[in-house]
Amino acid sequence: MPPSPSPSGSASAFATLDKVAARTPDGVLLFDNLSLTFGAERTGVVGRNGAGKSTLLRLIAGLQQPAKGHVVHGGSLGVLEQRSVIEGHETAARTLGVAEPLAVIARILAGMGSADDLDAADWTLESRIETVLADVGLAGLGLDRPTTGLSGGEQTRLRLAGLLLRAPDLLLLDEPTNHLDAEARALVAAVLDRWTGGAVVVSHDRELLRHMDRIVGISSLGVEVFGGNHDLYAARKAEQSAAAERGLVEAEKTVARAAEDARQRAETKARRDAAGRRKAAKGDMPRILLGARAERAENSGGRSGLLAVRQAEAAGTALKAARARVEHVRTLSIPMPPTGLARGRLVLALEQAEWRTAEGRRIVGPIDLRLTGPERIAVVGPNGAGKSTLLRLAAGSLEPTSGRVERPVRPAMLDQNASILRPEETLLEAWRRLNPDGSPNTAQAALARFLFRNAAAHRRVGELSGGERLRAALACVMTGTSPPQLLLLDEPTNHLDLDSLVAVEEALAAYDGALLVVSHDQGFLEGVGIERRLGL
Repeated sequence: MPPSPSPSGSASAFATLDKVAARTPDGVLLFDNLSLTFGAERTGVVGRNGAGKSTLLRLIAGLQQPAKGHVVHGGSLGVLEQRSVIEGHETAARTLGVAEPLAVIARILAGMGSADDLDAADWTLESRIETVLADVGLAGLGLDRPTTGLSGGEQTRLRLAGLLLRAPDLLLLDEPTNHLDAEARALVAAVLDRWTGGAVVVSHDRELLRHMDRIVGISSLGVEVFGGNHDLYAARKAEQSAAAERGLVEAEKTVARAAEDARQRAETKARRDAAGRRKAAKGDMPRILLGARAERAENSGGRSGLLAVRQAEAAGTALKAARARVEHVRTLSIPMPPTGLARGRLVLALEQAEWRTAEGRRIVGPIDLRLTGPERIAVVGPNGAGKSTLLRLAAGSLEPTSGRVERPVRPAMLDQNASILRPEETLLEAWRRLNPDGSPNTAQAALARFLFRNAAAHRRVGELSGGERLRAALACVMTGTSPPQLLLLDEPTNHLDLDSLVAVEEALAAYDGALLVVSHDQGFLEGVGIERRLGL
């Protein structure tokens, strides 16, 4: 097999951020005064949903301008953004970016090539295409095959192959293992292991992050760079957090001690003042001595009061600094309302259900399946096996080309793109559209439980990160006036950070309806209580 394509190997930085600041579309500061260089190393970018990870990637790529500062490029870039489905009528060759170069070769071989064709012909192209397709697990894929027939995971790998074929100096990958099965995830990690250029990888995939050379963490504390892979990063972050929490506890104790000291000083002064007044009332001390004693007491009390104020100010400043070192995280809680689904009630039935393309190619089936409440079934299989198509049949967005699908209860489906939401609508508008019986107050309260509080409920869907969009879709689907008795979930964990993943897992475990789930996350399937698996 020919060697994998390699970047130019320039020794200088491929991208440099100089005192860069970035804001959300509604003006919220994500990070400020950020200076970073990216060369021939693998950098993982981590952080909670909405922290600014994808924004950082877009700044590096030049797809977004910084609010302040500058981004300088010293090499070629290749970008893989979050996009699970290739839109339009593309072929694999066009997605790879080789349709025109292949047409040049075809014209020459057919005896119809021009002088320009002969100059432009790349006779190594076909072998390089074979190499990169094999690298991403798509060996033998027909270059004239329509990409609309590929799964989301296959399309992601195809776009990654296109980047490898162009061999940029710096790869910019946004959640590259989303929608991929375990084998394909391992292939992506292996590609990065062999890559001799630079790579910046935004991901929540802990296994992939173990292949990184350094980690850039984005949080409410700012942006920090940690040498080593994700395991080392997690250990150091845990140590930092523990130290910050200890520092906060000590600072709070210091403030309490300063307050107690001030209280005691004030009480002592009050007792002395009272004793002085009683002595003066007896009239047995000369007036001049009384005046001197009063002056000494006043001076002493003033010094004592000033000392107490300074101690309190110092303690308050230390407390403020200690709080600034502790990351403030809003806890996501998803209270699941009861659906009233009776045990044993039929919620979905497929009888010899099958779906084929207009060209007659079978995508899934024939399948027999009965799902009764509150069963939990996982649909498993490699990319391209038809898992997402099966969910669309179950949801009713596709009708079988043969066989029958029965849907006795109303299902709700969350696909890989949270396409139940519309990019141009606000979250409040989306919630009201999907729950027409709900009031504005109910909508605000429901979104607030998913951490879309106050002004955040008026954000437009198109402005949300992938993880925020899924969280918003869950809020709209699961908190309505008539919660669905059957949830159809297509890779629901793809864009979730670890804290959100735990919250969604706990919510679905408490859900009393039926579940039909497509996921490659085995831990998640176990966490939501999957009872049986349907292999495709």
